[in-house]
Amino acid sequence: MAAREVIFLGTSSQVPTRDRGHNAFFVRWDELGILFDPGEGTQRQMIRAGLAASQITHVAITHFHGDHCLGFAGIVQRISLDRVPHVVVVFYPASGQVYFDRLRSASIFDDHARILPQPVPVVAGEEIIAGRAGTLTFLTRSLEHGVDCIGYRLQEDDGRRMLPEALAAAGVYGPSVGLLARRGSIEVGARVVRLEDVSASRPGQSLAVTMDTKVCDSARALARGADLVVAEATYLASEQTEATARGHMTAGDAARLARDAGARRLALTHFSQRYVSLEPFHAEATAIHPDVVVAEDLVVVAVPQRLDAIARP
Repeated sequence: MAAREVIFLGTSSQVPTRDRGHNAFFVRWDELGILFDPGEGTQRQMIRAGLAASQITHVAITHFHGDHCLGFAGIVQRISLDRVPHVVVVFYPASGQVYFDRLRSASIFDDHARILPQPVPVVAGEEIIAGRAGTLTFLTRSLEHGVDCIGYRLQEDDGRRMLPEALAAAGVYGPSVGLLARRGSIEVGARVVRLEDVSASRPGQSLAVTMDTKVCDSARALARGADLVVAEATYLASEQTEATARGHMTAGDAARLARDAGARRLALTHFSQRYVSLEPFHAEATAIHPDVVVAEDLVVVAVPQRLDAIARP
């Protein structure tokens, strides 16, 4: 079965700590590898996680504060050094083009990287389709962080779930099932069997990324009904005033966001260096939302499977 999971490479915010690297995480989504917000040291953390540059198919940058992008220069040069043969698509806020250009060519190297820039317009209140890959759509919305910042939603296309009893009653067996799925209808004897007669709608899986931001309508829209929300929780509720003023969330904010959006699982990351223990983040969030993971470096968090999902080969 193909993996759909998030590997947290670094979970600190503004500066790394002894135990937490600069923010970065890698999403495995079937054959795709999406690197989010590569902060300083991401290349080394990928080695520790057993990830190769050749596994990166996309890079998604939320904004150009250093803890979300300073590792991009090294990642580009590693892609070049390893002669990664495929194109790597990079999403980022269009207003940060100058910073993208600087990181893309930050030093002298023999450039063989096949990088495809995909700058994303930052438009308040609007959902933007940043790109597609197979059955996956990359959606973005403008967040509230004091600088141009975009949140992401990875949304799988809806599908169909075959109903074994209905297939049997219609006399559809073996290779005919696949033929019906591809064509939408087939003839069985003297009758026409339609796909909708022997299947049910299967909503696609989704993953939302809301960092860095204070709670806002766009963050709620990205998280709505998501199977997994990866959210910043820079502060605890004791620092609520500071969090809101700086355009960040507390653990409680992120948990309420996920709860109110009907999200199934919440993964917290991007913790301020002032906190040594992360246990208070877990206590604060789980009092509000039942399924919370407080990420540590190199932790792997699965995207929950749809309850009615078809097993994938």
